[in-house]
Amino acid sequence: MENFRFQCATKIIFGKGTESFVGKEVGKLTNKILLHYGGGSIKKYGLYDKIIKLLKEESIEIVELAGVKPNPRLSMVGKGIELCRKNKVELILAVGGGSVIDSAKAISIGVNYNGNVWDFYTGKERAKKALPVGVVLTIPAAGSESSPGSVITKEEGSYKRPYVDNIIRPRFAILNPEISYTLPPYQTACGVVDIMAHIMERYFTTVSNVDLTDRLCEAALKTMIKNAPVVLKKKDDYNARAEIMWTGTVAHTDLLETGRIGDWGSHDIEHELSGIYDIAHGAGLAVIFPAWMKYVYKKDIQKFVQFAVRVWNIEYDFDNKGKMVFEGIKRLKEFFKQIGMPVSLKELNINSDRFDEMSRKATENGPLGNFMKLSKEDVFNIYKLSQ
Repeated sequence: MENFRFQCATKIIFGKGTESFVGKEVGKLTNKILLHYGGGSIKKYGLYDKIIKLLKEESIEIVELAGVKPNPRLSMVGKGIELCRKNKVELILAVGGGSVIDSAKAISIGVNYNGNVWDFYTGKERAKKALPVGVVLTIPAAGSESSPGSVITKEEGSYKRPYVDNIIRPRFAILNPEISYTLPPYQTACGVVDIMAHIMERYFTTVSNVDLTDRLCEAALKTMIKNAPVVLKKKDDYNARAEIMWTGTVAHTDLLETGRIGDWGSHDIEHELSGIYDIAHGAGLAVIFPAWMKYVYKKDIQKFVQFAVRVWNIEYDFDNKGKMVFEGIKRLKEFFKQIGMPVSLKELNINSDRFDEMSRKATENGPLGNFMKLSKEDVFNIYKLSQ
């Protein structure tokens, strides 16, 4: 086990009706905010009106910025920075899923920075100041509500890059599973894959003697496998929604990565897909992760055997570990299919035309991943396996 420091500063407020606390929580920090959200869904289902009412009851001054898209854009971040500076905003309240929260985080570090906020996402700079961010979560998926990460897409060149820093962890996150009842099945399924991918990125490590976090990861994966089909059949099953929402948050607090070194190669490979083709991140991960597994499993076959046995209940076969590994990957793909996810690039209408470009961009700052270091050629081969 590796040495580690763990601190999740985000205050989690979880359960039915908890959005009613948003005014009080914001009021503890400031009386002037940027309200940041996506399309019309929070207005359509009444959440917007409820939040506005609660904020006004606490005499909170509100500046609004709507229109965040999936794979949040750098141009939107720029608009948010300008609004916050002009109106002397002191907190950003993100009402939405990972895209809205990631956009809010980017704005938070850009307001007090004299350069281009993209500098943080290219590794040129580290943030020294950030406006506080609060969250009302609507989509369990990205885990950004309690994570130190933000992923932004730069339209010019179709670059999608992450920035990770504890300074951008939200101060509070309100999680009411009831809010997710209105999500379309496809969006729900994309969120499920995203959550599972966050767990698997941490699970596949070369660090030994990490039994506790191995078991925590396996429990989290099995929780998703059990509850995802339930909510896709009955969208208002509160208990199943609650399990998924809480797993999504826990999966990205870094608790499951304590003492171990995660991989993150699959995420970086997928970022090129969603950066160029603007597909849902979860859908891209459903395609890339099984292909990555097939490509790297020999690096530590025992870890993949463990995954097959403990997560997918495959009977141990001492004479044919490779067969066990491929059965585990097969069952993962079958699960993704069961919940309505694509498992090939063909299903996403993506051909091989830009494999070389994506492989080059993905590795332009060096090899990807930690479980196995992936060169441009390796990434290209994983795209090929994903077809």
